Amino acid sequence: MLRYAARRIALMVPTLLGVALLTFVMLRIVPGDVVEVKLRADGGYVTQEIIQRERARLGLDKPLPVQFLDWMRGLVTLDLGNSMWTGRPVAEEIGTRIGLTIQVALMAAIISVLIAIPLGTISALFRDTWIDYVVRIFTIAGLAVPSFWLGMLTLLLLLTVFHWSPPVTYTPFFESPLQNMSQLIWPALAVGYRYAAVVARMVRSSIIEVMREDYIRTARAKGVFERLVVSRHAMRNALLPAVTVVGLEFAFLIGGLVVTEQVFNLNGIGRLFVEAVSRNDFMLIQALVMLLAVVFVTMNLLVDMLYGVLDPRVRHG
Repeated sequence: MLRYAARRIALMVPTLLGVALLTFVMLRIVPGDVVEVKLRADGGYVTQEIIQRERARLGLDKPLPVQFLDWMRGLVTLDLGNSMWTGRPVAEEIGTRIGLTIQVALMAAIISVLIAIPLGTISALFRDTWIDYVVRIFTIAGLAVPSFWLGMLTLLLLLTVFHWSPPVTYTPFFESPLQNMSQLIWPALAVGYRYAAVVARMVRSSIIEVMREDYIRTARAKGVFERLVVSRHAMRNALLPAVTVVGLEFAFLIGGLVVTEQVFNLNGIGRLFVEAVSRNDFMLIQALVMLLAVVFVTMNLLVDMLYGVLDPRVRHG
């Protein structure tokens, strides 16, 4: 297992290098840059000399290979540079927002797992009964309803029924847990509902497929209690696809909560990503893309490690 993990970590290096190169090239291909957006926005007139001077200050006049090598040296030393729009360190721009986004993603993942696994299991065991139909309607609604629309309905319900709205100012969890949870539980529920719908349908399909396997019939023929057949023999194999979905959805939520953050007035990574793209802030965009790439490859590694825990055949292989 350790040798496998070491190989996977070694393979992460060329993957991240390819992402870095592709991101750098794609940003430079797009016409315009942050200097023109900043100085010539709203039809403002600025001489070309000032444009060139600002480009030289930001290092955009250097040859592209030199810019790429400078950026890679910064990545190796964990120096992400400064934002081309605000002038603040990129690490500081991301650091003030990453905690909020990770907390919402974690809460949504926990909510989805707590809802999806029991519902998916019940739906599979009571297949084609009224229980199954109710669960399937619940999950189809979760797939059909956008998270941001559900969030808007949640806010309207809180205002109309309880005459209360969540706090608009973010408070770290360790500073005030109650105020923090009163703000972030609602976006986590809105996102976690759709998250749970995807995982529940995956769990249902996996359990139905696993329950048809030969080893399940063998366990039943030996007189094993049905509860043990499901929990000990079927669930561990049936959870493998669900684990993949949970890991990938969590990685997606780190940068994919753009509209939900707007609805709940959260200043997270999704909103920062949109602002960076609208301003052509190359340094910030590059750092955010690399952050998401690291999250995705790390989650893939953790999911593969968890496969070995759930399925002994994977571990021994």
